[in-house]
Amino acid sequence: MDFPWKRNLIVLWIGVFFCSTAYSISIPFLPIFLNTELGVENNLEAWSGIAFGITFLASALISPFWGSLADKYGRKPMLIRSGYSLAALYLINYFVHDPYFFLVVRLFQGLLAGFVPASIALVGTNTPEEKTGYALGIMSTAGATGGIIGPLIGGVVSHYYGNRFAFLFSCGVVLVAALIATFFVKEKNFNRAAVRSHVIDDIKLASKNRTFMTLLGLMGITTFSVMIIEPLLTVYVMDMGVSKRSASLSSGIIFSAVGIATVLMAPRWGKIGTKKGYHKMLFIGLLGGGIGNILQFFVHNYIGFGILRFGYGLFFAAVYPSINAMIVRVTDASFRGRAFSLNQSSAQLATMAGPIIGGILGGIIPIRWVFVINGLMLVISALLVKTSGLSSVKVNREDKAAVHS
Repeated sequence: MDFPWKRNLIVLWIGVFFCSTAYSISIPFLPIFLNTELGVENNLEAWSGIAFGITFLASALISPFWGSLADKYGRKPMLIRSGYSLAALYLINYFVHDPYFFLVVRLFQGLLAGFVPASIALVGTNTPEEKTGYALGIMSTAGATGGIIGPLIGGVVSHYYGNRFAFLFSCGVVLVAALIATFFVKEKNFNRAAVRSHVIDDIKLASKNRTFMTLLGLMGITTFSVMIIEPLLTVYVMDMGVSKRSASLSSGIIFSAVGIATVLMAPRWGKIGTKKGYHKMLFIGLLGGGIGNILQFFVHNYIGFGILRFGYGLFFAAVYPSINAMIVRVTDASFRGRAFSLNQSSAQLATMAGPIIGGILGGIIPIRWVFVINGLMLVISALLVKTSGLSSVKVNREDKAAVHS
């Protein structure tokens, strides 16, 4: 009987979808929860920013460690560890009444995370090579879909049942992901006799692979380009004449447009990348995304702006599946858990830095110019793809040897 990679793909997609949904449920009401439930009156913006960013910072710092354990003991144990840990932490949030303790819980949410990179690594390792691009394209839609659905669920649940109940809802959702990982995910036999590597050694080993390091840089830049816009969308929509009363809904729809485009196009880009080459898809995605951002400078109507954001998303949907598929191609299977954890660290650092830098820029220059800066970053990244040797990525034996352990 063939190894059930298709079943793995389905159940891991569902697991990542539930995890992404559980996390994003709290996004709409996090500042409100701090204010009304935890009594934060002064510096609410700073408290919200710290509560948001501390999770990503902790996750970025700890991801290489979890990746090392994944390559030693398997990716499925990391799914189980992360799933049940996060479920317990969401449950603890329900009982929190002190803002400092809330920050501690958020810190541990970052430290014990790892469901998504372990899922991607497992798919990348346990899927036939000719199907890897398609499978990773499918996986990239799971997080996007959860990111669309989560805030909507969070808003509805917190409105009708209260903010604390929303954390219980998150607990239940991520518990489903953990149970899915426990009973339905299959992983090929793992060699647990090997000596577990140290994080510093992993980083040194990875640094010898220039192609892999280039991909890490591209992951950081592209994630930063997404998150730099995050704190500015609602304000920009209001600048276009939308009332404060409608701004949250309008900006939510516009923000979701990129996620919807990703869900529609990512699997298709994955298939095309398998046939034409992932570097070509990465170049097209970055160039199209860059031009799409620059064009947003010229739009002054929120409907046109939303259409452009959707168009940008159709191209940008090629980026993450291409990067993930190329990481599979340039790393050995025994290093893959660590490779995707380092990739996660790059993304999480960018996720933390993006909103901070975006907020600062939005206060210094007109928001329209931030889209130009964002677009230029993506265009330059596309040129980097052309000049950095990524076009030679197939199964580069030298690169694989450089990150073999």
